[in-house]
Amino acid sequence: MKLNIRKYAALMACACGLTITSCTGDLDVTPINPQQTQVANDDALFNKLYATFCLTGQQGNAGKPDIPPSVMKDEGGTQYYRMQWYLNEFTSDEAAWVYAANDGGVSELMYNNYTASNAFALGLYYRLYFNITLCNSYINDIGKDPMRLAEARFIRAYNYASVLDIFGAGPFCTKVSSDNAVYYNRQQLFDFVESELLDIEDKMADPGRNTYGRADKVAVWLLLSRLYLNAEVYTGHERNDDAMTYANKVLENGYYHLNLNGATNPTTGEKYSAYQMLFLADNNSNGAQYEDILPVLQDGIITKTDGGTQMLIQASYDDKNDMDTDVPSGTNHSWGKCLQIKSKLVDQFFNGAAAPETGSIATMTGAANDDRALFYSKGYEQHITKVGDIAYGFTSVKFRNVRSDGARTSAIDYVDTDLPLMRMAEAYLTYAEASVRKLGPNSDADSKLKFLRDRAHAAPLNNATLDDICAEWAREFWFEGRRRMDLIRFNKFAGQSDYKWEFMGGDANGTSFPSFRKVFAIPQTDLSNNPNLKQNEGYN
Repeated sequence: MKLNIRKYAALMACACGLTITSCTGDLDVTPINPQQTQVANDDALFNKLYATFCLTGQQGNAGKPDIPPSVMKDEGGTQYYRMQWYLNEFTSDEAAWVYAANDGGVSELMYNNYTASNAFALGLYYRLYFNITLCNSYINDIGKDPMRLAEARFIRAYNYASVLDIFGAGPFCTKVSSDNAVYYNRQQLFDFVESELLDIEDKMADPGRNTYGRADKVAVWLLLSRLYLNAEVYTGHERNDDAMTYANKVLENGYYHLNLNGATNPTTGEKYSAYQMLFLADNNSNGAQYEDILPVLQDGIITKTDGGTQMLIQASYDDKNDMDTDVPSGTNHSWGKCLQIKSKLVDQFFNGAAAPETGSIATMTGAANDDRALFYSKGYEQHITKVGDIAYGFTSVKFRNVRSDGARTSAIDYVDTDLPLMRMAEAYLTYAEASVRKLGPNSDADSKLKFLRDRAHAAPLNNATLDDICAEWAREFWFEGRRRMDLIRFNKFAGQSDYKWEFMGGDANGTSFPSFRKVFAIPQTDLSNNPNLKQNEGYN
């Protein structure tokens, strides 16, 4: 079992018993017992700020939810990472869901016809503003330690960056108040996130000097580089020089670095590539911890959740075939391979050719000439031509609940694999992309890509174009919850018809869908409760 004080304190989240009025009226929290004494617990609430990336309530994976059932009945549907993953991956060229037709709004995401009432967009929206409200309470009323306050501001900025990217606009508040929140458009949200990150940069811990799982200066630099790389989408003005500057700060931080070492499991004899080590159950100690700039800690006993790596592992496995024998998941059950890989993602590795049908990772990655092609294809069709049938679409063996050192995990019904929310590889790709956008194909950009491709035992890219880099984002970060954002930046998402994937726009062969769906709608309940807000174009 991983020992970290944050994990033990996470379930104390609302022990502080605060009265909190959120930016969104549906999330106002008051004590049930009017005689209850209100006591602020600094440790409990500070730990809760980090726990919001992983947990959904105060009782394991279900019970005592943060977000009331009136907003979303399924508590698992309010987990931050799972909801943003749904919105960024199911809408893209990477992921499909077997049960999309009857799973409460997944089909809308897969077919890119989501409306203002999409359940998963609502779940994420209210999760983000719940998180922001907790941060506001801590920053203004509870926190005293300067470094903790800076980290709380970072977490708030991270959540507002998600609002900026996914919803484009929304209510804005930095204090707990009963007044209606003001409306911030995309430029205003961008300006706030940028100013907060720049202001806290020197207040954060130096690289590697904070506790594992907590943010430091490098997390600030990486989020700034991400913000600047997407600046043209967000504001209409490119900031490629700034993206390169802050990506370079990350690359030269002196502590975090790419993991370049694989391992052989002494118990099973299985060999793991350096890339695989990032997504195993001992990624907090096997060398991957030096690549993970901001991991979300998961523990099969302490942090039970149906999101994060739990979802990525359990939803990928099928316990009715040889999959768990060929490539053990490290768990005792699965969700029946409800998560599928779209063939467009496989094409990024095989250039349109057929991938081998195999249950062997070595065979698959060898055929792709790339260690990152962690697909399981035995018994499955490469192309998804029939929705609702697990026989179509490869599945993922990228995330697993097994340890490279052969030791047992803490549990097998929930997973120990920490989620790499922010990792070093992003800085290499950010620098390369910004450089090519500024200068065109160049050797400096190629050299940054080479670090990632050498680690994956893939051939170098020479004179890499923007299309090459877009594909490289997919190869390096597939199923890590960011693909929609990248496709939008390369004009390969909404409002175009040149780049297609299966079931894009609701057509089996792919078709265009309206450009207003680059962002999601603000919930109607918030529009009704707060006259300051405006609905995003196209959702009226």
